Amino acid sequence: VFYTPTKGIPELLNAIAEKMRRENGVPATADNVIATPGAKYAIFEALMCLIEDGDEVILLDPSWVSYEACVLMAGGKPIWVPHNDEFSDAPIEEFISSKTKMVVINTPSNPLGVVYGKEFLKKVRDLAVDKNLLVMSDEIYEKIIFEGTHYSLAGFDGMFERTITINGFSKTYSMTGWRLGYAVAPKWIIEKMNVMQSHSVSHPTSFVQYAALEALKMDESFIKQMVSEFRARREMIMKKLDELGIRYAPPKGAFYIFMNVGRDGDEFCEEFLKREFVALTPGSAFGIAFKNWVRLSYATSRERIVEFLRRLERFIS
Repeated sequence: VFYTPTKGIPELLNAIAEKMRRENGVPATADNVIATPGAKYAIFEALMCLIEDGDEVILLDPSWVSYEACVLMAGGKPIWVPHNDEFSDAPIEEFISSKTKMVVINTPSNPLGVVYGKEFLKKVRDLAVDKNLLVMSDEIYEKIIFEGTHYSLAGFDGMFERTITINGFSKTYSMTGWRLGYAVAPKWIIEKMNVMQSHSVSHPTSFVQYAALEALKMDESFIKQMVSEFRARREMIMKKLDELGIRYAPPKGAFYIFMNVGRDGDEFCEEFLKREFVALTPGSAFGIAFKNWVRLSYATSRERIVEFLRRLERFIS
């Protein structure tokens, strides 16, 4: 087990670029790819390289917990933009200022499970081109979709030169602890990230890169089986939540359900953990307007889900 090139082994970079061209309509070459120790580090690395003190970064409320933290560590200012009631659109144009540097999009999203439609993504494209903004498109859940179609923003006209696409192997290939992600972006951005990676983590773990290369060569029938199982788990939970009268955002992708518990989410999660020994994540972790919401993950067995639902019903009654 030896050192590898900072960006990753050439075979993996070429395979990722080929995947992006074939599946996502993104005209990438190996020069546009960097492999990182997890997709989270790709996000952190890109923001550290591109965001300067005072730059504003638009986040959709709610969004994954680490976007805000990474923006703040980079010296930027998170600007939260509310969704519409259906979580299908957001008035981004109303929150753009002279200090806006980047918009972050996550589709399918965590915690909502939203799969953004083509019209919304076209609006993001038009705003980015018109205002000369960068866009970070986190597509880590792209293969876990129950309803709708996944579109990569970098494949839209005028977007390849301004988009950092984030992806990885944790979700699709269940390689969470192996820590391997990647970014696909214009060459000048990848070169900046490469310098930072060289002086921080050196490169992704060598043997994991070869495992990822093999994963990209595999027949994807197992992914369809995985998505089918997630769909069944989702249906189990939604049926019970409907019976209990709990409002939630129906997820179209990923493996989370974001639900409104009708009271302070932080207190709910703490009491639920103490009394029922089940951990949920409070909505306050994901933004500013969802204090009464909590997120659950159904990336677990059906047996555990059945037991969770039994404890949830007992707790709220």
